[in-house]
Amino acid sequence: MHETYDAEILPPTRRPARGHITNPRLGIIGGGQLAKMTALVGLRLGCDIIVLERSPWSPAATLATHSLVGNWDEPSVLAELAALADVVTLENEFVAARSLATLELLGCPVFPTPPTIALVQDKLVQKQTLATAGLPVPRYQAVASPEDVVTGAQEFGWPLLLKARRNAYDGKGNATVRAPEEVPAAWKKLGGDHGNELFAEAFCPFTHELAIIITRGRQGEIASYPVVETVQRDHICHLVRAPAAVAPAITERAAQIGRQAVAAVGAVGSFGVEMFLTADGEILVNELAPRVHNSGHYTIEACVCSQFENHVRAVLGWPLGPTAMVAPAAVMVNLLGPSKGSGWPAGMTGALAVSGAHVHLYGKAVSGPGRKMGHVTALGDSLAAAEETALRCVRELKFGTQS
Repeated sequence: MHETYDAEILPPTRRPARGHITNPRLGIIGGGQLAKMTALVGLRLGCDIIVLERSPWSPAATLATHSLVGNWDEPSVLAELAALADVVTLENEFVAARSLATLELLGCPVFPTPPTIALVQDKLVQKQTLATAGLPVPRYQAVASPEDVVTGAQEFGWPLLLKARRNAYDGKGNATVRAPEEVPAAWKKLGGDHGNELFAEAFCPFTHELAIIITRGRQGEIASYPVVETVQRDHICHLVRAPAAVAPAITERAAQIGRQAVAAVGAVGSFGVEMFLTADGEILVNELAPRVHNSGHYTIEACVCSQFENHVRAVLGWPLGPTAMVAPAAVMVNLLGPSKGSGWPAGMTGALAVSGAHVHLYGKAVSGPGRKMGHVTALGDSLAAAEETALRCVRELKFGTQS
């Protein structure tokens, strides 16, 4: 059902000699903002940070003890990473499971593990795994041709979603199809005519999009964060409200589903679980992210122990920290680039003058339409108060050619 892999056998790697008492060396595959925020925690906890990224200009590179530049699917590059790191984690799910298995063969543990990544990075396999575990998911069907999509619609009805099985995020790799005549264009858009594997999924008429961060340790211990509501704009997360303003029974059920979902794939580390809430109170799992997640950025200021710190604790085999919120409410707003331009925003003076707002800039050199350039978090006695503060700060910051 899921990907099998045979890692290329490499010669034994000699690691640099170390003393009896040393600081942990944490490798991170990927150098974006998630790696940067993870590295900040790792450095605070005394870790050496080794970042592997395809480009030398990544947000996390400036924080790394060692910054490696290369293809993370290239065995020789992985051997270099294994020589420097005690444990490797990742900031995205796009690294082939067989590549991660290569690291394990070189004696370098990887968390999440290669089998977990194999289950999650193929979104059809992910759905099958969750369904087999008895978790509620939208109806889905593997498709090998446009004709299969039309056949699926006979069961699901219109509209339905056509999705890429791999390498899709922030709405990229998804297409809403409303009628048979729209299928060929959607199939072409998602690369189905070039061998890109797709699947069809029933459209879910949700009332709320919910999410939860679950951190799972090496021994299966679990730390659950509050259930939050996410608000999307053009398929990209725009705003997160913590905690979600839904009935306690829904919160409790969503949290239970989140815990069961990460256990079903053998997670280690912080995972994001995205869910749909329907008008009749049904909760369906949309998808898992096998890494720290945008819906959990608020935890940096709003929780005793952030999703990033608990991720580092989990992959290093340390005790997990408390997840309680330190204020009644928190709202996080993403800073999205409106156009191509400088990665440094205008308006920092005004933004920093907003009392109670916390500004995070990711250090990307160039902004682009929909590109995540940073985020703002505000705490408050109510969601309305926190949201007003966060949005007032966001309005001061302007990226790209925005006037």
